[in-house]
Amino acid sequence: MVILAGIDEAGYGPLLGPLVVSVAALEMPERLLRADLWELLGKAVAKEKKHLKGRLLITDSKKAYTPSSGLTHLRRTVLSCLAASNQDGPPPETAGQLLCRLCPDAASRLTAYPWHHNLDRIPLADNPQAVRVAASVLDKTLAEHEIRLHTLAARCLDVGFYNQRVAAVRNKSRVLFGELCGLISDLVRGGGPDSFQFIIDRQGGRVRYEQELLRMFPQACLAVIRQDEKMSSYEMGIHNKQIRLHFAAGADGRFLPVCLASMLSKYIREVVMQSQNAYFLDLCQSLKPTAGYWQDGQRFIRDLSEKLPDFTFESQQLIRSL
Repeated sequence: MVILAGIDEAGYGPLLGPLVVSVAALEMPERLLRADLWELLGKAVAKEKKHLKGRLLITDSKKAYTPSSGLTHLRRTVLSCLAASNQDGPPPETAGQLLCRLCPDAASRLTAYPWHHNLDRIPLADNPQAVRVAASVLDKTLAEHEIRLHTLAARCLDVGFYNQRVAAVRNKSRVLFGELCGLISDLVRGGGPDSFQFIIDRQGGRVRYEQELLRMFPQACLAVIRQDEKMSSYEMGIHNKQIRLHFAAGADGRFLPVCLASMLSKYIREVVMQSQNAYFLDLCQSLKPTAGYWQDGQRFIRDLSEKLPDFTFESQQLIRSL
């Protein structure tokens, strides 16, 4: 058996809100590593919105979520996969429960923010019966092929924590790389098979990763398998485990575990932004919510100063460093 894991992020560029990096890992027979998982698991999942027929949508989060369609597909897929993986009980019912399940360190840190005290009052608002049915179909389909959902986990870098990390290393790409390496280390240390394959979306067009990997894993034995414009692959020995890492161009649209990680990251980020928007709209109903991206984030900060002139806040908790 082998662990096939995808890692992807959401929120790398925004001015407001968290950076979220997630991993989705499947345990499977090694013979299935090159299989088309959408075709193999076609009874339970689909890559396109058309003709879903009750199946879970697993695709790049940029296709799963749009402002018009909202969180429906992200929510249903994430909650159903959590139920199918049976991680520590039933699916979460509130935003706070979701964060405690997937990124408990961030859930603890967010209690320091006035605008996130409402997390346990924000329902995830999906149909529990639909989640249970989709999870049951997914679990059965995975079992037919000797596959199981091994891990769903995330690292949510709230604004204050993100700013501390950027200040420490003076490079936000290095912060992102450190978080994805942390997820790799957590998964490898967590037990299971001795063989791991990680697929990660290419980081900013970079082709060579060996020096950064050796910096993050100084005790590892690292071998370069391939480095070109399409994919950079490495073999690494650590903790008596065999690890292969593949940094692939367009991975968040080509590989099912990466798509699932992409959706997980996006859903967590959107839930955290929903919490923040709810707080500020309670203070001033004429405020327009924000997704936190650069131009609209600047607009939101201007609106705060104009519509809530007496409101004071710690800028390092609300506004991200470049």
